[in-house]
Amino acid sequence: MASVVQQDRVFHAIADSNRRRMLDLLAARDSPAQELAAHFDITFAAVSQHLKVLRKAGLVTRRAEGRSRVYRLTPEKLRMVEEWTAQYRQFWQSRLKRLGEYLNEQK
Repeated sequence: MASVVQQDRVFHAIADSNRRRMLDLLAARDSPAQELAAHFDITFAAVSQHLKVLRKAGLVTRRAEGRSRVYRLTPEKLRMVEEWTAQYRQFWQSRLKRLGEYLNEQK
């Protein structure tokens, strides 16, 4: 089980739409920071800060390739998000089933 601090870091990291987009891009392939930055209308410094948040959360790793820093998605930490949301999926499935039953009774 992940610590509360680690959980908070992951949820904080995915709370931002720019960081979620970075994760989407990295899911397709490893990318240098400069290449990632080209997909955003924000400064390179802002992209670097977002990548730092993702690294601290354990969602990405980076390696040096010459003068570039190449980022790779490490999605294992996202499992805690899936586990946390699973309880709400069950809740909504139950609610929708009851709604369907109610609507069938109204026919």
